[in-house]
Amino acid sequence: MGGKQRIFIVEDHTLLRAGLRALLSQDPDLEIVGEADNGRDAIRSIASLAPDLVLMDLSMPGMNGIEAMLDIKRRNPETRVLVLTIHKTDEYIHESLRAGADGYILKDATHDELRVAIRSVLNGKTYLSPDISGKVIHGYLGTGKAANVASTWDTLTHREREVLKLVAEGHPNKYIADYLCLSIKTVEKHRSNLMKKLDLHNASTLTSYAIEKGLVAI
Repeated sequence: MGGKQRIFIVEDHTLLRAGLRALLSQDPDLEIVGEADNGRDAIRSIASLAPDLVLMDLSMPGMNGIEAMLDIKRRNPETRVLVLTIHKTDEYIHESLRAGADGYILKDATHDELRVAIRSVLNGKTYLSPDISGKVIHGYLGTGKAANVASTWDTLTHREREVLKLVAEGHPNKYIADYLCLSIKTVEKHRSNLMKKLDLHNASTLTSYAIEKGLVAI
């Protein structure tokens, strides 16, 4: 890599975003050229800045990371995207890779692993955290026909999964609407669709399902 590599951070938690900026700024070969706390602002900034690499969170208000990645990769195919997330379930991993992620690392990774991941992705390689690489191999190589059978989970949209997570965390509709920049009626519609698709009929069963899928911790 010649010259400084330009990094853009997309993360909705202010303290974590500041910590990433401080950590990466210590590397003389990296330059933080911008940051955003949601997908829509990230898309606008990245279109003009054209960074070499985007550190992308997945769960954000408004537009989530997977939706943002699809748009960023369409507009800036040369920009590399490294997902940095708490989510380690198969669904998030596979959807991120399908959306164009060049790497996937968990937020409990060490600073050294993050540096290795950034270097690998900037050098044109795909980086997967050790904790999730086995899941990817199993999902794409080890399950044969079963991998192509659509599950009920596969029928849920990104937004429905976000609403499911927030419902399972105990948040009321008004909070969910404000957090996702939606109307309360839209949130109610998403909840209704979730219950129909999953054949679950109250918040407690939705919560149990979300725990089973790894969306929330017990």
